[in-house]
Amino acid sequence: MHHHKERIHEWISNNQTKATQLLQKVVQEESTQGNEGSAQAVIIEKCRELGLQIDIWEPSISELTTSAYFVSTRKNFINSPNVVAVLKGSGGGRSIILNGHIDVVPEGDHNQWDIDPYSGEVKNGRLYGRGSTDMKGGNIALLLAIDAIKGLGIKLKGDVIFQSVIEEESGGAGTLATLLRGYKADAAIIPEPTNMKIFPKQQGSMWFRLMVKGRAAHGGTRYEGVSAIEKSMSVVTHIEQLEKKRNENIDDPLYANIPIPIPINIGKISGGTWPSSVADTVIIEGRMGVAPNESLQAAQAEMKNWLTTLSLQDSWFEHNPVDLEWFGARWVPGTLNLDHELINVLSSKYRLIMNEQAIVEASPWGTDGGLLSQVGDIPTVVFGPGVTEVAHYPNEFVELDKIFQTAEIIALTVLEWCGVIEENIE
Repeated sequence: MHHHKERIHEWISNNQTKATQLLQKVVQEESTQGNEGSAQAVIIEKCRELGLQIDIWEPSISELTTSAYFVSTRKNFINSPNVVAVLKGSGGGRSIILNGHIDVVPEGDHNQWDIDPYSGEVKNGRLYGRGSTDMKGGNIALLLAIDAIKGLGIKLKGDVIFQSVIEEESGGAGTLATLLRGYKADAAIIPEPTNMKIFPKQQGSMWFRLMVKGRAAHGGTRYEGVSAIEKSMSVVTHIEQLEKKRNENIDDPLYANIPIPIPINIGKISGGTWPSSVADTVIIEGRMGVAPNESLQAAQAEMKNWLTTLSLQDSWFEHNPVDLEWFGARWVPGTLNLDHELINVLSSKYRLIMNEQAIVEASPWGTDGGLLSQVGDIPTVVFGPGVTEVAHYPNEFVELDKIFQTAEIIALTVLEWCGVIEENIE
């Protein structure tokens, strides 16, 4: 295998400019939700150039709704194609899915950006733009790895299944659609921005909405009413205690450096109608983290039971319980055994290229990995260039060197995982 390391390193070094230009082209296409088509066209063109077997389709809502894991606010996926491109092996090897999402979160206020968010501008070894880190940089690393394997004429035994999916940022309908279409493999890698750490575990998350009830009255005789705003303060405190309780139970060493492994975030609050009236309703919306080995249902039940204990502190909640509703996006948690061979192979290739041990941690956010592992039963690892600290922020960027290193590591991982038909190399 060692001669492959040198050849792949050399090939990727010689093709850095081409890869950077490809990333630039993909970042310049604004692939926010509903507008993914033009960025996917750039990806499709590259897959054609690589001679892969290409499957392009707009996922069907009616097919997706057959799965309990489907969440989406969309009525259809017109102009939002999924793309899967397969490098067929000769047979007799293990297969691997290389999965990345093409969708990006909106760029937000342009005044907070120092450059045009869709410029793909390169300076000081960094490529800037919305989606550069999350996760177009990772996607290009995957294509570069496949490009190197093809370019060097290396023949694999197992299949490599490259996936460029939609909808990761809003709950994973794109990846779910690939599973329903029958794409499975013996392993999967998702190059989300882990800063090249290896994440075998990831938390899930769910959005919730609480309705806190009060009783209206005139502000001048406010003592005749019950303020939903005051009651909501004790609800928020109560939820903070649930977060504390849930996190005290987590002793996984992979979470050692993460202050709150599975946070519960209150992200939105609104209520009341008039400054001189006692508020009779407050709506609280938030996001509940789910542990890697916990089911969404168990987490939901725990939240529900916890809210019923409010009445032990305050009798108001006995007859006016808080309404709990689960809505919007959710991400399935995922976990992979630490002694799984995929982690061993990836870690050893990391060490080979980076000359240091890989850091193995648990992911602080959800990805499509949970769907691949829970719905597809596919052993999945999250590992990629880019850092979370700039994802979803203004002036998002990715370090180009990290993309090239990731591509080398993934290429070597694929060779070992899928198996190579050794030819006599003079």
